[in-house]
Amino acid sequence: MSGGIDSTVAAILLLKQGYEVIGVTYRTYDNISRGCMEKEKGCCSVDSLFEAKQMAKNLGFEHHILDLRKDFKETIISNFIHEYLNGRTPNPCVLCNSTIKWGKLIETANEFGCQYIATGHYARIGQEEERLFLRKGKDEAKDQTYFLWTLTQENLARTIFPLGELTKPEVRQIALKEGFEKLSKKQESQEICFIPDNDYRKFLEDNVTDYTRKYGPGDFVDAQGRKLGTHKGFPNYTIGQRKGLGIALGEPMFVIAILADKNQVVLGRKEELQGKSLMAGNINLTKYAELPEGFEASVKIRYRSLPQKAILYQEGDQIRVVFHEKVDSITPGQSVVFYENEDVIGGGIIASV
Repeated sequence: MSGGIDSTVAAILLLKQGYEVIGVTYRTYDNISRGCMEKEKGCCSVDSLFEAKQMAKNLGFEHHILDLRKDFKETIISNFIHEYLNGRTPNPCVLCNSTIKWGKLIETANEFGCQYIATGHYARIGQEEERLFLRKGKDEAKDQTYFLWTLTQENLARTIFPLGELTKPEVRQIALKEGFEKLSKKQESQEICFIPDNDYRKFLEDNVTDYTRKYGPGDFVDAQGRKLGTHKGFPNYTIGQRKGLGIALGEPMFVIAILADKNQVVLGRKEELQGKSLMAGNINLTKYAELPEGFEASVKIRYRSLPQKAILYQEGDQIRVVFHEKVDSITPGQSVVFYENEDVIGGGIIASV
């Protein structure tokens, strides 16, 4: 429970369905790098912990706060920093779901003797024969399956998504009907929970020893390696970035590659940003145990991107994705998720273009 509307309404619905509910909220991160006088924000703040506890009390069920700051730092934050310092753009929410939210939540459920775990994600679970898989939430605009592709068969067998068949307006209406008017109007946080001001560059500077010395200025180059100017340190840039480059070349230029080993940021025109294929690793397949050769799927390479048709080729422990049409900003480190209509086939991490 985050103290927000989605997890609260999920709990309300479970209670109405006759479940015995125990609430759990994680303490994952202290936002102290900006100074102790700044009010914390985000789903893991101190305020949210007390809001969740009060909500559980209002609804009449047991609630626990688990201190997972050490685990979170050693997994999610460590990976986030490592990826940026190696020229990739990570997606910490995906890793958090598999290692913290489901990993630790199932451990906690076992300790409390709970058969199922439930969250306020907008997603559904489907089943064909013995295989369980994610299915998009009814509310296409809120669907969160992109962040959940790492969930295993064992995870899915223990999971309930109470909001999967609802739209966000319907969820707000339920909160209002149950007497939580203030909650029904509460705005959502869109930032990474441990970077509530959304300034990942400042976060790296605050959390990496000798950051400005080790990851200082280097060369902007073109695709042929010719120097175009000087950048402020490659971790400050992401694939597809156009604004904030600090260089004028007479036409719009985009970051098309990051060469961490050379401390170079490669710039190119819009067409140079486009690609037709990628290699994905860390594969997790759900709907099918294995894919037939040349399987056609709809593929998302970012949460907000539209799915694009592509052919999937299994190559050892990786999958090669070949798109029918060129796509923009294929970004190493980001998740790529494979869909068959509304069903999630699986996903992976983009390894290379």
